Amino acid sequence: MSDKAVKTAVTPANHVPPPARFSAGVRKGNILQVAGQVGFLPAEEGKPPTPAGPTLRAQTEQTLSNVKAVLEEGGASWEDAVMIRVYLTDTAHFAEFNQIYDAYFAELEQPPAARTTVYVGLPAGLLVEIDCLAVLG
Repeated sequence: MSDKAVKTAVTPANHVPPPARFSAGVRKGNILQVAGQVGFLPAEEGKPPTPAGPTLRAQTEQTLSNVKAVLEEGGASWEDAVMIRVYLTDTAHFAEFNQIYDAYFAELEQPPAARTTVYVGLPAGLLVEIDCLAVLG
């Protein structure tokens, strides 16, 4: 028997399925990688994915909720996050995003995760995407 850690897909029950063949999250040993999440509301059978709203605030709050759901499904929390990557579609959103982000993480007991922010193109109507790397235990 090998002592290699098993790689396990992590997908919350009501999560919108990814648009291609990848997992919402993958855990191997004490490492959990959350794939880039966007601000889609929880999946409803037979309905297309729906963004939380047209505003940066609505999409950011839902995106953070979606990342948190994958973390929790994988046995982690924001306290376990060591790296967060943020993808914004508009440089003008940086200051507003930081206000939303800072308020969301104001209650963390441990130091915040490292963070990188980059500017990208996302599908029409989507303003933000976030991924996360967590180390458990």
